[in-house]
Amino acid sequence: MYVKDYRDVPSEAGGADGLTMRWVINASQGATNFAMRVLELEPGKVSPFHQHENEHEIFVLDGTGKVETLEGSQTIKTGSVVFIPERESHQFRNTGKKVLRFIDVVTFLITLPQ
Repeated sequence: MYVKDYRDVPSEAGGADGLTMRWVINASQGATNFAMRVLELEPGKVSPFHQHENEHEIFVLDGTGKVETLEGSQTIKTGSVVFIPERESHQFRNTGKKVLRFIDVVTFLITLPQ
């Protein structure tokens, strides 16, 4: 078993200005299928459009924003859950006044280029 406060895991650059991530569960804890990350997106910032080889699940811990796809956008806020099918291009936009913090769960497969 592995138990740890996510805030004790060092954050790292998340590939966009104002985006950081913490790999809170991954292979180093013994996970063999999924990785769990806690991402934080600063107010007014946006993640790049990207896609994953497999489905992608999100749980919004705090803040408000939008999840955008090529088909449109949906508002997200504290408590929102998001399911993104495999290979669907998506990005996150913080539309609020505080950090948009969310958990995301991905398989160990590589993110595909846009």
